[in-house]
Formats: sequence, C-alpha cells, structure tokens
Amino acid sequence: MLTKGFEVELYTGTPQGKVVGLSDKIVAALDGFVREPDSRNVEYTTPPLCRYERSLCELVRPRQKLRTYLQSLGNYTLIPGSTLPLGESDRFYRSDPGNPYHTYIEQTYGTTVVTASIHINIGISDPELLMRACRLVRVEAPLFLSLSAASPFLGGEVTGNHSTRWKVFPKTPEWVPIFDSHAHYIRWVEEQLKLGTMQNVRHLWSAVRPNGDRRPYSLNRLELRICDLISDPIAMLGVVALLEARILQLLADPTLDPLESSQLPAHTRAEDLVELTDANEIAAAEASLEAELHHWRDGKPIRARDWIEELYQECYPIAKQQGFGCFLTPVKKILREGNEAQRWLKLIDQGMEVQEVVSHSVQTMLEQELILADELCQPQAA
Repeated sequence: MLTKGFEVELYTGTPQGKVVGLSDKIVAALDGFVREPDSRNVEYTTPPLCRYERSLCELVRPRQKLRTYLQSLGNYTLIPGSTLPLGESDRFYRSDPGNPYHTYIEQTYGTTVVTASIHINIGISDPELLMRACRLVRVEAPLFLSLSAASPFLGGEVTGNHSTRWKVFPKTPEWVPIFDSHAHYIRWVEEQLKLGTMQNVRHLWSAVRPNGDRRPYSLNRLELRICDLISDPIAMLGVVALLEARILQLLADPTLDPLESSQLPAHTRAEDLVELTDANEIAAAEASLEAELHHWRDGKPIRARDWIEELYQECYPIAKQQGFGCFLTPVKKILREGNEAQRWLKLIDQGMEVQEVVSHSVQTMLEQELILADELCQPQAA
C-alpha cells in the first residue's frame, strides 16, 4: 500500500451557512492549522499513512478540535462545499495583510481562489514512476472531480455548474504539458519561473502535480488537486481508494501510461491529451457524473459515470488483494445516490432555497463527524 496524506481546506461560519473569516484566530490558537490568503477558510494537513483506518481518524480529529475552538468564539461551525455559498462572493477578506504573495493573489485572481477543497497526496519515491503516475492521473482527474463535485452554489445562487470551484479556479499556468520525464518537468518549471508565469515552485495550480520537499528537483508524492471538498470522510476515503488502486494498477502494468498506449496520433499525442483532458475537466465541472467526456485511449465519448464504473471493476480486485477493498465501496454509493452537488440540487428541485440546503448540509456534516469520532477515533493515551 502507498502512503496517503491530505491537505483539507474548510470554510468556517454560522450554522445558517454564512461564511465568516476566523483563520487568523484559529492559526494563533491551534497547532496544525494554516491560513489561506482569504480569512474565511483554513487548512489542516494529515500525516502520510498507509492504513485507511488511521487516515480516517486523522481526517476527523482536527475537525473535532477546530469545532470545539469555534464554539469558544461563538456559535460558529464548519461549512461544507467548495465555493462561498451565500453572499459576499466578490469581496476578499485578507488573512495576512502584510504578506506580499497574498497581495499578488488578491490582485491577480480576486475571489476566484477563495475556495475549499481537498488535496490528496500519494507517496511515490521513484521520480520516473511518479511522473508516469502523474500522466495517468492527469488524464483521469476529471473522473475524481465528478465523484467529488460539491459547489453548485455561489453567492446565494444556483450557478448551473456542479463544481463551480473548478469552473472558475484560475489554473496556472494556463497550459501545463504532459511531462514525459522528471527532466522535462524540471526544465519546464525553471522556464516558467524565468518567464514569470509561476511566482514560485508552489504556483503550479493544475489538476495534478508532482510534489516534494525541494520542487522540482526532489519529489516524493503525487498531489491530486482537482477534488472539491467531500464533507463525508468515509466517502472521501472511497475516492482515495480508487485513486490508490488505479496507481497500483499502473505500477504493475506500465502499458497504462497514456503517452504509450493512447491511440491518438503519435506525433501530436502529448498536446492532444492536454486538450482532451482540459475539455473533460470543464465538462466534469459542469455536469459531474452525467458529463460526456472523451476517453484518453481513443478519444471516443463516454459518460463520466460509466467510465468510473469501468475503473471500479478493474480496481476493486486490486484493492481487495491489498486489504482495502471495503474502503473502495463508498464509490458505488456515490454512483448510486449522487455526489454532494447532485444531492443538494435535488433538494433545490424539491423546493428548498439555497440557504436551507446549506444549513441542512452544515448539520449533516456535523452529525457524520460526531458518529465517526464516537465510533472510530477514541482519544489516544497521553
């Protein structure tokens, strides 16, 4: 099994769903939390672990600690979803007014970056195997967005997208190639830094990227950045299990490398894969599981739901053999019942207002975490 770690971005606010900026207070009071440029969301990171049971607790415990602290400040809670659901979606609330990088982000991107998400890091120490995994995950990232979509609202309105976050998020640089080797990645990053299209090595905001302690030279993990925040940790681990099983499948079968096995024309394959994948990302952001995508193997249309079902059937035996098959099964529930965006939009169709749906989802998220904390995450001995 591979190591898995998470960077989790969360909104804070009221039980009614209004997002309130509290990150400066949270970061000052609690270890393990870091601020984002806007004060309305805050981030915590889990350690890289192999076992899903431990990862589950590491996802839940910080939220419990954060919820306790928020209650000490007033009647505040955590808000699910990945865009500002109610009001003031066009105003930036700086968390660190003296930070020049934050100034650059506010002036360049505005509130399009004031989103919440989950970044999934999978440990792969060999740089060439890592680049191969990045190639496959890059072309299949729209499937993980389809499973995780959770941002159909912005500023109190239904936007028409299932992942408004990814629809508006400023992918940077605008064109990111399929890297054919670690050396290619190093050359490209160095060039972007010289051109100024990246402000620093962290300023690569794409669906997936190589990550490590000294980018771009020292790498040790794949970071999938496309996913909206899935508020249910069990469902979140289901998506991660699909990702891990797919990577394990690739490591055992190098012919899954899109640069090698795609049937797109060889002389333009790398560029065609980027264009196809970028279009798939837009389609997934708009319609998630119901989106019509185009498969990287042959360019033929395929519904996201059907493609995910195919991957599930391929990956389940691998997950079962490795001992984490039970953690993959929540993917079937998402396919059956819909992702969060689809479930929320169903409530809208039934006559609920956006504020009612958000308030309802705030309570649901709280109840899920309380159950998990009570059943699975017992306090550790001092």
